[in-house]
Amino acid sequence: MITAKSYFSGAGGMDLGILESGIQIQESFEIDKKAVQTLKTNFHHEINACDITQITVLDQQDADVYIGTFPCTRYSNIADISGTRTGDDLFLHFFRHIALARPEAYVIENVPGMRKFQVVMECMTRLPDYYVRIECPVNANWWLPQERKRLIVIGTKKSFDNLDYPMAIDHTFPKVGDILEQNPNVHIPEYVSRRLNGAYRDKPIITKKDGIAPTCVAHYAKDRSTRLVDDGNRIRPYSVLEYQRLQGFPDWFTFSGTDSDAYRQIGNAVPVDMGRWIGQQLQRYFN
Repeated sequence: MITAKSYFSGAGGMDLGILESGIQIQESFEIDKKAVQTLKTNFHHEINACDITQITVLDQQDADVYIGTFPCTRYSNIADISGTRTGDDLFLHFFRHIALARPEAYVIENVPGMRKFQVVMECMTRLPDYYVRIECPVNANWWLPQERKRLIVIGTKKSFDNLDYPMAIDHTFPKVGDILEQNPNVHIPEYVSRRLNGAYRDKPIITKKDGIAPTCVAHYAKDRSTRLVDDGNRIRPYSVLEYQRLQGFPDWFTFSGTDSDAYRQIGNAVPVDMGRWIGQQLQRYFN
């Protein structure tokens, strides 16, 4: 059995996808209290509620694959607006774990903007004795009715060239209508109408049933007027269940806290289908 450790696990989108690919998650590391509770509710492996900057490496149990989905805020385009696009030292702590533990393989998931940070990319792709593949963009719309482009780094101790790509397979891509609930009881804040009527600088992104939704974002927890869906009867925000379906989470998966907590965790998550695809590629490597 191939084993993995998950760092910055969030609500567990990557973890669930990796598990569904047949790889055993030994333990997950996460600091956010709501996300930790979500992990404990939905998974059976060891969940570590801790600050990765404060834990040692060689005292921990080992695994075949180390997976890091460290926060992407500092690498995204939106960070340019607030002047915070300066990088983040959390990647160094994941790098520390890889460099000391030397697993057979490691995986990094982040936004494409991370490629502009030369120091980060050098650390993540120039480790001695590792062959590295950089896949960018990997888009959630390969599997889900959501536009979500990501950078995937896969480092392995042996050469690894035979990835398979869903885009090369002839199949019908899902649409937003496939994930909608029938007449959900969705709270529609008053500011939704104001945005629809032009009270704000930006109009909402409205997706019809035959369309593809924009990227799910954590900020939806605070403002549900930026992304709306036309379900054929009304224009409204996405329900929590619809939002999690956009990220590939099954209906049985539950999120800790309020609806706002759920939207935030979902927006921060790795799409489950993307995690499953990564796990399937790792299976090809090991087998």
